Amino acid sequence: MPLKHSRPLALLALAAAIVPLAGCGTAGSIFGGGKGAADTQYVARDVNTLYAAAKQRLDRGQYEQAATLFDEVERQHPYSIWARRAQLMSAFSWYAHEDHQKSIDSARRFLAIHPGNKDAPYAYYLIALNNYEQISDVQRDQTSTKAALDSLNDVIRRYPSSRYAADARLKIDLVRDHLAGKEMEIGRFYQRRSQWLAAVTRFRTVIDEYQTSTHTPEALMRLTESYLALGVTEEARKSAAVLGRNYPDSKWYQRAYALVQRHAPAA
Repeated sequence: MPLKHSRPLALLALAAAIVPLAGCGTAGSIFGGGKGAADTQYVARDVNTLYAAAKQRLDRGQYEQAATLFDEVERQHPYSIWARRAQLMSAFSWYAHEDHQKSIDSARRFLAIHPGNKDAPYAYYLIALNNYEQISDVQRDQTSTKAALDSLNDVIRRYPSSRYAADARLKIDLVRDHLAGKEMEIGRFYQRRSQWLAAVTRFRTVIDEYQTSTHTPEALMRLTESYLALGVTEEARKSAAVLGRNYPDSKWYQRAYALVQRHAPAA
């Protein structure tokens, strides 16, 4: 199953705080009250009115229209202070619209032009969120999962004391658990086909690289199974012993203990 998470709605308020309303223009004053196709028929407008219209669309939850209008602010007024702000608001609006690649592109463009800006941490965090929300289930390719892990670590490395780093650390735990789940899925696949050495490699990866994940107890039990199938009884006993020492009350230890007693009792 995919990772379960709620979209960080507080980002909307945060984005609004980062980029205040430029002026008092309205969408109606720009589009003549029209809807739909009229929103994409742009003509030259002053920056305050254009930005205000984009912000109004955002406030209404019309995220795609808002993003497109923020992009137009940058296109029509590239040297205005509002162009820099519009880039970031475009990135947020595309994120809210769940067009993750466009959001990432907008955030990266902002960082390429304004790497030292005070809102750079927000842009890096937005990139991480977009990658995080594209994580697929464990039966599928984990490219997005690894991209999420890399970008979340990037936030922590660059801005360890920021408000975004704390949330990134929590999400990293979930991402690592997800990657461990992928290794378990492959390991069990190899077990079902009696490919014991290949299974051992996957379960060892869980223990060595994701030892704090929720999958570790099962990985130790599966290692016990695989080692017994290979006839490596001493390694099977070691795996069961580690399991008993760290997870003595788990169902996985009970299974591992029973296996060892049945197939490799101590001398």
